[in-house]
Amino acid sequence: MNTQENPFLPASPGATGSRHPPRGDFLAGGRRVPASHGPQWLLRGWTMFRMAPGTWMTIAAAFMVLTLVVSASRLLNIGVNLLIPVFIGGVCIGCRAIEDGQGIRFTHLLAGFTRKPRGLLLVGLLYMLAVMLLAVTVGVVVALSRSGNSLLPLLTAVLLFVPLAMAFWLAPPLVVFHDFSALAALRTSFVVAWRNFPPFLFYGALVLCAAVIASLPLLLGWLVLLPVLYASQYAFYCDVFFEQ
Repeated sequence: MNTQENPFLPASPGATGSRHPPRGDFLAGGRRVPASHGPQWLLRGWTMFRMAPGTWMTIAAAFMVLTLVVSASRLLNIGVNLLIPVFIGGVCIGCRAIEDGQGIRFTHLLAGFTRKPRGLLLVGLLYMLAVMLLAVTVGVVVALSRSGNSLLPLLTAVLLFVPLAMAFWLAPPLVVFHDFSALAALRTSFVVAWRNFPPFLFYGALVLCAAVIASLPLLLGWLVLLPVLYASQYAFYCDVFFEQ
């Protein structure tokens, strides 16, 4: 049975190579794209998922099981948070392999451990510290709020988390593919995401809606959404950092 007959096998080199054109020159400062590109990142992520859904869902299942197992231990949970950029970096390497006609493999999930692991771990550490600071800030706002039903804590959390997401979202591929330091990657990610805030906001709103839907059938929808989300993260990076 060939890959066209069995969707749970990786796509052939010819198939993957034909769907993604060669990348242009890398733009270290990024570029602006229209708001309409936000949905296109998700569509490209979906296209990558369809090339090897079995492999992608195995990666997602492994990540979800790992997260579930360590959630009972605060120490292990901290360790996983540190490793998230490493896993994302590995998945980005897998997405690059798809574009290069090689296809994604389960082992790509661990590829970040052999390619720029220090930088990726430092991104994870800085992200974790930022999340802790955010939690403390929101806690202070809650304590100072006169009413427990006040929307102020929620608004504070959103206003702080969005810039944090902007700084983190594009950092792993910058570390993996372009030798950015962790701080430079986070700074560049934030600046480029800010320049592209309209498509980023559009993209984020769609992801939020998809997350709600994916959570309904016993979280099984995340076996599809998580790979699409990771692949769309790579698509976002390619769109804003390369000449098209």
